[in-house]
Amino acid sequence: MTVDDFHELYDFNSWANRRTLDSCASLTPEQFTRDLGSSFRSVRDTLAHIYGAEWLWLERWHERVPTALPSAADFPDLEALRARWAQHERNLHAYVHSLTPAELGRVIKYKNTRGTPFEGPIEPMLNHVLHHSTYHRGQIVTLLRQLGAKPVSTDLIVFYRERAGQPVE
Repeated sequence: MTVDDFHELYDFNSWANRRTLDSCASLTPEQFTRDLGSSFRSVRDTLAHIYGAEWLWLERWHERVPTALPSAADFPDLEALRARWAQHERNLHAYVHSLTPAELGRVIKYKNTRGTPFEGPIEPMLNHVLHHSTYHRGQIVTLLRQLGAKPVSTDLIVFYRERAGQPVE
């Protein structure tokens, strides 16, 4: 992949994250935190995981060593999560849009949250973050349906259609 590909896909990722957050706005506080028995207890916990994983990888790319993901409890409501995510999104976009072609092969050394060391080129890490977020946004769709709320499409083709000014659905 090229850096331009990553710019476009990270633009898509931000678009999809914002749409997902918007689709959660109709939830009551109780629905937002209700334990639905999914990979992460609730809509809030799943959203916090998406945010936290994106934040964690950005920290690693900056050679910082976080020892834990942010706790879902740090986000008492959707607006608290949305505010923190907006700041992160600016930082993530600045980083991704600053990458050069040569940097895609740069080896990143980091430790996971248990202290196990890893290293590898940044390109697969960039891909991983995109796919990880997409996977968990799909879980949000199911959780919203379980709560009787209406999810929105975050399909890549919808992103392209919207950018081109075409009908999206």
